[in-house]
Amino acid sequence: MIQHINLQISDRERTREWYEKVLGAEYLDRGPELNQGQLQLRIGNGEIHSTLTPTPNPSGHFALEVHDWDEMIANLVALEVPHSTPSVRGYSGGHSTYIKDPDGNMIELVQHPLGLRNSKGETVEVAHDPKGMTWAQESGFGPIG
Repeated sequence: MIQHINLQISDRERTREWYEKVLGAEYLDRGPELNQGQLQLRIGNGEIHSTLTPTPNPSGHFALEVHDWDEMIANLVALEVPHSTPSVRGYSGGHSTYIKDPDGNMIELVQHPLGLRNSKGETVEVAHDPKGMTWAQESGFGPIG
């Protein structure tokens, strides 16, 4: 599981507002020291951290699995977020479109209606939890108080 990705951004508040409104991200308040250093957001069980720079240099893209495809496209349209023409993948019936955040970081929105199987070949249901899993600090680790 990927714990976090890091993106270059030029404006913390603009980025936070965009990710919250467009993708439903949750702001992670990590205390004054970390909050001063970077913006941290959570989408599902993954985190997006940021590096503040006056001239961001986006590279590549990352993809987010979308639970309700029609709702996501309606949200993009309502918020007037430019996006590529959605496509349907012939091999799976899945959907895909691309958007860019305010600093030009490319995000692929996908929906894979394929399902999952465990190592025994049994179908596994994945519970959709918008808050996802969260990391918890184990006792005995971390700063000494």
